[in-house]
Amino acid sequence: MLQPPERTRCRWIVESWTGLVKWVRAAFGPLLLLAPLVGCASIGPPGVPRDRTDYLSAIAESWKEQTLLNVVRLRYGDAPSFLDVSSVITNYAAGSQVSAGGIINSNLTGVAPWNSATFGAGAAYQDRPTVSYTPLSGDKFTRSLLRPIPPSGIFQLTQAGYPADFVLQVTVRALNGIKNQSISGGQIQHDDPEFYPLLEALRRLQLSGSVSLRVEKRGTEEIGKLILARGRSGQVNADLKFVLDTLHLKPGKDGEITIVFGAVQRNEQELAVLSRSMAEILIDLAAGIEVPAAHVAEGRTIASARVARAEHPRDRPLVRILSGPAAPANAFCAVHYRDTWYWIDDSDIASKRIFTLLMIFFSLAETGTTPQVPALTIPVG
Repeated sequence: MLQPPERTRCRWIVESWTGLVKWVRAAFGPLLLLAPLVGCASIGPPGVPRDRTDYLSAIAESWKEQTLLNVVRLRYGDAPSFLDVSSVITNYAAGSQVSAGGIINSNLTGVAPWNSATFGAGAAYQDRPTVSYTPLSGDKFTRSLLRPIPPSGIFQLTQAGYPADFVLQVTVRALNGIKNQSISGGQIQHDDPEFYPLLEALRRLQLSGSVSLRVEKRGTEEIGKLILARGRSGQVNADLKFVLDTLHLKPGKDGEITIVFGAVQRNEQELAVLSRSMAEILIDLAAGIEVPAAHVAEGRTIASARVARAEHPRDRPLVRILSGPAAPANAFCAVHYRDTWYWIDDSDIASKRIFTLLMIFFSLAETGTTPQVPALTIPVG
């Protein structure tokens, strides 16, 4: 039979332990419930929209900056270099831990009862992305920068709605021997008088809906056909006649004119397209950079071959690239090269559209696909 003091002490121990348990439940109950959920619930799916947008934006921005930097490097006689982002892999890990403990004195001979409690909680989250880079070298370097853009890809761009005059001005050196303007040794090599009127006529035909592209499957080979249809207006028919006469084309009885890569045509049913490589296009862009006058005076670079104040719009820079000692406040794309900043202004919509189109030219050049042989069809009658 317990004595009254001993009974009182036992009751205190039970009440203390019960109160301790209630307090732990109240304070850490939500964490205790969350712990098993962390182990079961997936943290991946909610992060997909966020991660895809973030990585896509980062890769797109780095692609623009890499291209602009290489244009600047070419202007200063530096070698271009490229790194491709070949893969992005991200790993997530999350965990939590909650612990609680208590000690209650059960020594009934003690002078005074006592108890103690210990509590602990922790959480961890890890996001470990792995980004793989592939240097552009060897055959891929040759394919991307030095090989001419396939003529079929050029005409597919016009079919997609891109202005025919601009696409051909940037990507073509000659059409059936009629030369485009070009940059050689830092000097402008002037175009043949018929070239730009030819581009303007093709653009008007495109706007009138008289130009279309059809791709036919013949076995394992795809054959593209560029169709120039006669229109109801006199202007369309006049432009069509001008294109055929200027390019010395006479469609055969089937109305097809084959498009091939080359400098001159072999017969009147052939359109020879001498297309440019991406290296040529980048050099053309570099010739229009507005470099500091001090850099020219010091011999670090040569004077601009294309200037924004040129009388003829075709002689002006394809993309206006500005320069200055400080980072710009409002730039579509900006890079730092040595002691100077170079950028495309965000309010220059024309330069922005052209620079974006150059990204598509890169994709065309990187395909490594043997140029197809599309055909130009002229309805007879």
